[in-house]
Formats: sequence, C-alpha cells, structure tokens
Amino acid sequence: MLRNSQEINTYVLDATDGEAGHVKDLFFDDQDWVIRYLVVQTGTWLASRKVLVSPYSLGAPDWKSQRLPIHSSKEQVKESPDVDTDMPVSRQFEVRYADYYRYPYYWEGTGLWGDGLYFPTLMGSDYAGAGAMGRVQAGIAQDYVRAEASRHASDDPHLRSCKAVVGYHVHASDGELGHISEMLVDEETWAIRYLVVDTSNWWMGQKVLVPPQWITDINWADAKVSIKLTRETIKNSPRYDSSAALNRQQESALYQHYGRPNYWEREHARETVEA
Repeated sequence: MLRNSQEINTYVLDATDGEAGHVKDLFFDDQDWVIRYLVVQTGTWLASRKVLVSPYSLGAPDWKSQRLPIHSSKEQVKESPDVDTDMPVSRQFEVRYADYYRYPYYWEGTGLWGDGLYFPTLMGSDYAGAGAMGRVQAGIAQDYVRAEASRHASDDPHLRSCKAVVGYHVHASDGELGHISEMLVDEETWAIRYLVVDTSNWWMGQKVLVPPQWITDINWADAKVSIKLTRETIKNSPRYDSSAALNRQQESALYQHYGRPNYWEREHARETVEA
C-alpha cells in the first residue's frame, strides 16, 4: 500500500507511555529514495523540541486513525541525540543516533535498510541491532562509538526534506512538465515509489506518476528535476487519480507503458540473490 507523504506529515506518534508528538516533515535519502527519518514536533511535554524518529522505531501503524506507534518511551526520545532539523543532518549524527537506539547503519549493505534488510518495521521492539553495532557484544566500549563517528564524520548522508522538495519544477526532455505535488511512500519499506507531478500549467490539471529512479538530474539550488522522457510520452501514460488508492494493476500498466522494469520484481530478485 502506498501513502501520501503530505498526509503522513499530520500523523501523531505514540510512545510506549503516551503521545510523543506530531510528524512535521520526512527526511529521505536522495540516492535510494527511502524515508530515513520522521521529523517530530514533540509539543509541550518536551518544550516543543523537534526530534528525529527512524522507521526502525515504528510498530504497526494505525493508518485509519493516522497514528504511528513507536517502540520507545518518551524518556528515550528525550535522551536521544540533539539535532538541528533545519540544518543538514551529518553522518556523524546518524552514527550517534543509530548507536543510541542500537539500529543498523542503513548505508551499509545492499538492502534498502542495510545488511540485506528491506523492511525496517519487521525487527520489532526486541531488536538489538543487526548492523555494525549488532555484530559486537552489548556493553560495547565508548571508544568504538567514537571511532565510528569519527570515521563517518565527513560522509555525505544525502538527506533531503520531503516538504522542501514538494513544489520542485519537473522538466521533460522537450520542455517543462509541471511540479511535484506529493510523493507516494511504500508503507512497508518506506521507499518513495513515485513522485506525483501536477501538470496544471500544461495539460489541464492532470497528474502523472514518475518513479524517482527515472530522474536524470536534480538541481537542488534551482529546485528543478529533469527526466529523460518526452512530454508526449508522459501525456499518453496512465493518469493518476489522487482520490483513489493506487493498485498493483495500475502500477503494472504504468511500467508497461514505458517499457521499463517494475520495482517489486527488481527488489524480489535482489532479495532472492541475497538469501
């Protein structure tokens, strides 16, 4: 099932001992196009501080009620590493964050979530770390943590704000196509499967879907996205109705129209090889 990124930005997070806050934004990795963190406004219980919450933390979402449970207490959230969510998030912070919660490093390994992992929420509340931290015994010395943070200090994490990217202009190979109006997120893997492009300034307000992997260039300074497809090809693609849930048959028709491989078969093949 795919979820609208704009809607997720209104969801409530429930810690194990009470409401933890509201989602205000989503940070995604612009290389793999996966949501890495939810930016949460904690509210009055924590002086309205903003914190990052990884999908690793999530339990089974209540999509109907728009609530996301997490396997952490409010005290754990309170003691998590401080981060300025208005500034680029450093890899050094990500190392500290992952080590604090004992999560694997998503940037290590071939899966969407590192070490062959594709579904972050499968780990459950008893997960003790399958990544770099999980390969050593509990009670690891702090010098290891400091060494890992130092080793990754200059890494580029490629994290971007979903809220900031919504509104970017999209250009086809022969002219402007429209702008990004939302993103469709896979509720199991938290991968961004499609950019929803509003063509209102060109094609009578129709919306079309473009998988982010088809993007050929992104100019972050100019808020511009380019894809190597003609406007006519895109105009003849299956239309997207935002008022109805997108099903697998519609997705298949989209990929067949463009003659490109779909993501679910591609990822299944990768999982089979890694298994």
